[in-house]
Amino acid sequence: MVVFGTGSIAHSRPIRTTAGRSPKRHAVPPRADAVRGQHMRQTEETVTVMAESRKQAAEELARRWATDPRWQGIERTYSAEDVVRLSGSVREEHTLARRGAERLWRQLHELDYVHALGALTGGQAVQQVKAGLQAVYLSGWQVAADANQAGHTYPDQSLYPANSVPQVVRRINNALLRADQIATAEDAGDTTDWLAPIVADAEAGFGGPLNAFELTKAMIAAGAAGIHYEDQLASEKKCGHLGGKVLVPTSQHIRTLNAARLAADIADVPTVVIARTDALAANLLTSDVDERDAEFVTGERTAEGFYRVQNGMAPVIARGLAYAPYADLIWVETGTPDLAQAREFAEAIHARHPDQMLAYNCSPSFNWKAALDDDQIAKFQRELGAMGYRFQFITLAGFHSLNHGMFDLARGYAEHGMTAYVDLQEREFAAQAQGFTAVRHQREVGTGYFDLVSTAVNPASSTTALAGSTEEEQFH
Repeated sequence: MVVFGTGSIAHSRPIRTTAGRSPKRHAVPPRADAVRGQHMRQTEETVTVMAESRKQAAEELARRWATDPRWQGIERTYSAEDVVRLSGSVREEHTLARRGAERLWRQLHELDYVHALGALTGGQAVQQVKAGLQAVYLSGWQVAADANQAGHTYPDQSLYPANSVPQVVRRINNALLRADQIATAEDAGDTTDWLAPIVADAEAGFGGPLNAFELTKAMIAAGAAGIHYEDQLASEKKCGHLGGKVLVPTSQHIRTLNAARLAADIADVPTVVIARTDALAANLLTSDVDERDAEFVTGERTAEGFYRVQNGMAPVIARGLAYAPYADLIWVETGTPDLAQAREFAEAIHARHPDQMLAYNCSPSFNWKAALDDDQIAKFQRELGAMGYRFQFITLAGFHSLNHGMFDLARGYAEHGMTAYVDLQEREFAAQAQGFTAVRHQREVGTGYFDLVSTAVNPASSTTALAGSTEEEQFH
């Protein structure tokens, strides 16, 4: 007897033998070899079919790049074969990102310009769309200040977790989706397209090209339509209106733009990629490796080892021309609302790239009345649009409206008590004539929508929320 055991449990069985012979060994049935061979042939055929399918997919993608007007003038440093190879065998659908990118692209070509306000919350984005704006801007500055995943207040120096902006993109899209659901459920003839495209701030990428690749993927997964990257050193990143900005070589920023485009191509989403340069004010550079930057290097070095460089319009134009083949729009971060400066840049870019679209930050960091009179302010954006600045935005509009609005209410409340709040409420009632609805706050957040969910599940429900509410009784 031979004993086979594991732990304290043992099993015994006899080995049957035939005198003079070794224990019998079972032969492999003849058909097994045939089945195994057939399986190997099928596997080889599957691999061949997959390879042929990938080849066809790459050829089709290359054809689209060459013939689709969407990609006219866009260069890539990678091939269609690279995209197919890196896409995996299962592709996720990114409905909001695709829909938003396609809508934004149409707007940029059909409208004189698209103007947007920076939104800090989902509710702000809903009010922007309700008021008639066609796009939403999401500023990294605002996320750093009051909407980041760390839950802290930060300056605009890329101190917050890198997934913070994608999370706010998702939050804004969720708010817009809810507004759409409410409007559809109420069936009151609202034709608003609530899913306005979101242009999101990717800062300097929070690292190198691989970081930009992953960040772009996260933005797309959250539903961003457009993304912008700036040519600063990520570890020393500053708001464009602060000092101490350090540029990366032109070639390094081109790699970042290509990494973003590659991520979008793999996701099969025509994300609008915006290249920003801070060369107008920045006077530091990480390396003199790029010949395009060499003429602006002064020869001086800093204690950290950075190269001092000349700033101004010459390096701005040089970088803009270098970025143009890799970006859908180009943005120069400026220090004042200067139309002559904007025109100089636009003419220099359009001399080489006639169809290149531009972007402009109508920044709250400008003292507008100190620079322009009322008439100049009124026509400022129209004049920019005529120069080719198709996307114009006020980065920190959400921060300033939120803080000033609350300060104004709180100051009045501190001095006058309920009178201050009632004054606000009366202004809300008056604004209903222009389409404002948030005075009915229960309805605004979807109470009626979820009442419909309840009655769909239980038509005899006695626990619906709006029925018998003070809003139903007092806010008509």
